[in-house]
Amino acid sequence: MSNSKSIIPVVFGTAVTLLCGCTTTSDLPPAKTRASMTTNVDNYQYLIGPGDSLNIFVWRNPEISGKYTVRPDGKVTTSLVEDIDVAGRTPSTLAREMEEKLSTFINNPRVTVSVNNFQGPLSEQVRVIGEASNPRAISYSQNMTLLDLMIAVGGLTEFADGNSAKLVRVKNGEQHTYNINIDDLIRDGDISKNIDILPGDIVIIPEAWF
Repeated sequence: MSNSKSIIPVVFGTAVTLLCGCTTTSDLPPAKTRASMTTNVDNYQYLIGPGDSLNIFVWRNPEISGKYTVRPDGKVTTSLVEDIDVAGRTPSTLAREMEEKLSTFINNPRVTVSVNNFQGPLSEQVRVIGEASNPRAISYSQNMTLLDLMIAVGGLTEFADGNSAKLVRVKNGEQHTYNINIDDLIRDGDISKNIDILPGDIVIIPEAWF
């Protein structure tokens, strides 16, 4: 039993190394001081993903309006349009595409698309792995911060080393790794350690070495 327990930190450390790669590790400034870095946050628009429930309403054509669940392949099939790609599109973009396709059958169609049961594409989800109470992938929400993320995963386990946690982020096709201090944030209440979270971020929380 002692041998099996000693293997766990080694395996987890290997996973962290693979995710972090050889990128330079640095610190992120607090969320409130990152105005010059939050363009993607401020301009964020929700993108449809597999598992989302769509309400597609065609004005004056209730017979072809309806609710549709996005399939794992990112497509839906409606009454008049088969296998239309919807994943990765905003609701308004999809509405305009639907209008164009429906114009073959309907004169001057007007389409509204709304989303329920938000999932979003995998590339937009935020992942928390390691010593969180409920490590999982979470749909990104506009202006999400590290504190919001930790609330969503139920905080840290008693074995977590939150101040050794890392945030992995891809910017302009390059992977970057940042130091984050989760212990200081949620156990000591140091709000200066709160940071903005962006779509696609990965938070890695290691186990403490006692």
